[in-house]
Amino acid sequence: MKKLKLTSLLLLTLLIFMLAACGGESTASTDVVLATQPTAALEGEAVQPVNTQEIVATEPVFEPTAVPISVTYDNDDLTVSESSAESSADTDTIDLADDTTTFTGDGVVVDGSIVTITMAGTYSISGTLTDGQLVVDTQDEETVTLILNGVNITNTTSAPIYVSNADKTVITLADGTENVVTDGTSYVFPDAETDEPNAAVFSKDDLTINGTGSLIVNANFNNGIASKDDLKITGGLITVNAVNDGIKGRDSIAVLAGDITVNAGGDGLQANNDEDAEKGWISIEGGSVVVTAVLDGIQAETILTISDGNIIVVSGGGSGSTAADSAKGLKAGVDITIDGGTIVVDAADDAIHSNSSITINGGDIIAASADDAVHSDDTLVINGGDLTISQSYEGLESDIIIINEGNIHLVSSDDGINVTSGDTGGGESVAQGKYFEINGGTIVLDAGGDGLDSNGSGTLNGGVVLVNGPTEDRNGALDVNGTLTINGGFLVAVGSAGMAQSPGTDSTQYSVLVTLPSMQPAGSMIHIQSEAGEEVLTYVSSKAFETAVFSSPALENGTTYLVYTGGSSTGTEMDGLYVDGTYTPGTQVSSFTITSMVTGESTGMGGQRGGGGGRP
Repeated sequence: MKKLKLTSLLLLTLLIFMLAACGGESTASTDVVLATQPTAALEGEAVQPVNTQEIVATEPVFEPTAVPISVTYDNDDLTVSESSAESSADTDTIDLADDTTTFTGDGVVVDGSIVTITMAGTYSISGTLTDGQLVVDTQDEETVTLILNGVNITNTTSAPIYVSNADKTVITLADGTENVVTDGTSYVFPDAETDEPNAAVFSKDDLTINGTGSLIVNANFNNGIASKDDLKITGGLITVNAVNDGIKGRDSIAVLAGDITVNAGGDGLQANNDEDAEKGWISIEGGSVVVTAVLDGIQAETILTISDGNIIVVSGGGSGSTAADSAKGLKAGVDITIDGGTIVVDAADDAIHSNSSITINGGDIIAASADDAVHSDDTLVINGGDLTISQSYEGLESDIIIINEGNIHLVSSDDGINVTSGDTGGGESVAQGKYFEINGGTIVLDAGGDGLDSNGSGTLNGGVVLVNGPTEDRNGALDVNGTLTINGGFLVAVGSAGMAQSPGTDSTQYSVLVTLPSMQPAGSMIHIQSEAGEEVLTYVSSKAFETAVFSSPALENGTTYLVYTGGSSTGTEMDGLYVDGTYTPGTQVSSFTITSMVTGESTGMGGQRGGGGGRP
């Protein structure tokens, strides 16, 4: 079906502005070139993805499972070291200069433009290397702290900063300083079996970045910042421009604070350990993260959690583009949990995607997608937060969808809320074990296809659900293959007549399917009141409609109701629904009397017919 156009670049720029406010020796002596990558577009040109050789798996396929993560920060992760030797007797100094680097202390070895730190401790580093390398290679079981106090390091054949061996390294960005790291388009390795380092800032061990200064990483060969263990960011103004992945922590990435901007030809942030179920996760607890990626924006092999912070992701060129490869905004192999924060995603693929489960407990989420806005293969649970989907193919999609609270506004060119088929159980038309359940919250849908769609069943127990459904007869505002059961809540679902469906008769709350004499234009008002004049519904659809399904605790058995179109109301309007006002009548088009749980029959082929009370 026709997809909606991308929100203008101006709007995205405005959103970004608003959110930004709130082990071994050096390898330079060898000459075996293993790979050459295209130069990164670091001055505003488009960044292209890296073509990588397909790797054939020889081990059994890793099956990740959900393992709860707990992020802990050591004192050296959070404590910003002093910025100069004068302020601390325990700090050694290194003044970088081509072939004339000077230093204090015993833990530094200089070999031309290769500067190697061999002992744990704190080092304040300044100066420039036009083609050199800062190496950390220590056997000490203590932390090495590198205070970048205004450095500019370029290396044309390897990683400018290379942690070859250390128990842990902390890079502190000194206050008020700018630090720049740039590599070349090809690396030289000692032999054909070696492929590391592969990032401009590369660590084989745990790496932490903190401080209040800035770090600019220009990665022309492959990745920007990479750790083969855990990577933590607790401060700093960090900009990464990379031809492949921007920031990688194989075991994990934890962001507590800082302002991070990533422009990547591959994934923006990636944790890719696919061998240990307790690793391969990403946690964002604060700070600002702005990602523009050709492939996935933020990708965790296992779990992605977001509890706070300002996050903006544009993947695959945004929702106005077509993704040939995976270009999802937020992606996890096992689980995504969002507890808070402000999140803006513009994706050529799914905006938020998990191969298993997604839980949204809070946060302010704005999403646009050329595919699904929120997709989980198994389970999607929404317990709170504000979710605004300005564009999607399908809005919310999963085998099981449970909405307990939250404010959801979504636009979809196809189905609004879609419970996928999965195994239908031996060819049955109803997918067993697949369902949606709505217990609370406010849900406003503008769907070009089906509004509430389930290949299994559906239940409404509470909340307010407003569906502006399809205008074409081959879709319906409601489309449930099994039974749609309404036990509570407030439902208005307007749309075309060809596939109109009413709730099931096993419901415990009364409902009605109203079929109007003709298609009503967008912006038309429908009003239902009792013969005694008690208003139960006044609603203006954002789209043309011919049928309306209405269910409310206000509907009473044995009561006759009048149906009007047109007119006006003095009530307070929100999302087309008027309350607490006086209605000035338009044209009465029908009436009906409640004599059974469902009044009015389905005219389409989906789901169970309502029956009872005649056709209003």
